[in-house]
Amino acid sequence: MQKLSSRRQTFLSFQPPAIGPEEVVAVTETLESGWLTTGPRAAELERRVAELTGARHAIALASGTAALHLSLAGLGVGPGDEVITSSITWPSTANVVVHLGARPVFVDVREEDLNIDPELAVEAVTPRTKALLPVDLAGQPSDLDPLVATGLPVVEDAAHAIEAEYRGRKVGSVALATCFSLYATKNVAAGEGGVVTTDDDELAESIREFRLTRRGDGSLYDVRVAGFKANLSDIHAAIALCQLDKLERHGEIRTRHVEAYDVAVAELPGITPLARDPRDRHSLHLYVVRIDPEIAGADRDAYQHALAEENIGTSIHFLPVHRLTYYREHFPDQPELPIAERAGREVLSLPISPAHTDADIADAIQALRRVHAGFSR
Repeated sequence: MQKLSSRRQTFLSFQPPAIGPEEVVAVTETLESGWLTTGPRAAELERRVAELTGARHAIALASGTAALHLSLAGLGVGPGDEVITSSITWPSTANVVVHLGARPVFVDVREEDLNIDPELAVEAVTPRTKALLPVDLAGQPSDLDPLVATGLPVVEDAAHAIEAEYRGRKVGSVALATCFSLYATKNVAAGEGGVVTTDDDELAESIREFRLTRRGDGSLYDVRVAGFKANLSDIHAAIALCQLDKLERHGEIRTRHVEAYDVAVAELPGITPLARDPRDRHSLHLYVVRIDPEIAGADRDAYQHALAEENIGTSIHFLPVHRLTYYREHFPDQPELPIAERAGREVLSLPISPAHTDADIADAIQALRRVHAGFSR
């Protein structure tokens, strides 16, 4: 039997950003340039993301949530409409539908990767359906072709998937609109921010109009829509540009760490990682495992607590949105989603970030082995 090392002495954060001197220099230069709000760096970020994804348009925004919100607003989603989406996601995915006065319709997910089940999504379409909103959980692209084939607008929540590919096509160039996040934990971590990509000229123009509340220069301006304050600052764009430069190198680190986890978890009965489709390129944003309490000896919550005692930070991606208080109270007729609900009790995300060293991941693995050994005696 392999001897397990002793408990880690310092706390290992779940997903710290990998920030270096390049970002510090870029922010300083931006501050000195006089452009604090949207300016040339935001424009350069849009150009770079369009180039990365192969999309005709990339629009930089204040957050990934704003990207979802303005994409749906640009499609005219409003009261009386329905948007079909996954329950295994951060609440923002559903919140933006509610903010527009529409109804989120949650359908169940697939057992293997917890992405939206496309067959169930198609079955849920009604005359009130205005859009489909799949989520690329952990960096695994959703099965987009059946959704696109409905002829309905597909707005892809790709917050976890900026460098992913679906069946050989770049995520960002398949759905009508694709929404990326630049939040502090993401693969391109600017602190805050988001980007929408689309090939649709009319939708792109609508999103740009909603992004700011006015058009014009100097003291002469006009307002054509009741827009929002959702533009991205050049400070955040400067950080994002540095992160884009590191995307390949950071991806190599993530790949190495995922491979180490895969080997270790394969030896731990009752702990199973989410599937990664070999036909796609996974962005490896999260390493999510499911913990079967009958086999692993304890439930997810017990494992999370025990790992914290080992100084290993973890997270949960995600609790089912339709079972959270607001959605239970406001949409009481939402049907049960058995796969999503069971997954919500089982999922646990292990530490993964290009800021982690190989030794950090080894510590997390050793801690998981110790916890598993303790629970499965």
